[in-house]
Amino acid sequence: MLESAWQKSSYCGEGDACVNVTADTTGVRLTESSDPDGHILHTTPYAFASLICSLKDGTPSPDIAVTRTADGLVRIGAVVTTTAEKWDAFVLGVRAGEFDHFGQGVRSLVRQT
Repeated sequence: MLESAWQKSSYCGEGDACVNVTADTTGVRLTESSDPDGHILHTTPYAFASLICSLKDGTPSPDIAVTRTADGLVRIGAVVTTTAEKWDAFVLGVRAGEFDHFGQGVRSLVRQT
């Protein structure tokens, strides 16, 4: 599960201002690359796989809360904030399978619960 660099959705526009994901031996990390404070959501592969399954199914994730605000922002796990446009690009990438490898090995466990 080691990743050498942050990955963004191919649906994200030009530049680096996107929702990005990476993984290392301690877990999966998600951030909004244009966040000036550099907030990073650090989670387990299981919780990330649960988020991926929920986004594909169009259901709320039991492990990572995703909240849309009235002013058009999206809060991910109360740590990372992004725009609806960037989040929607990330979700399109999720639905296309671009981030499945971050939850590889635990996705089948998530589907059983």
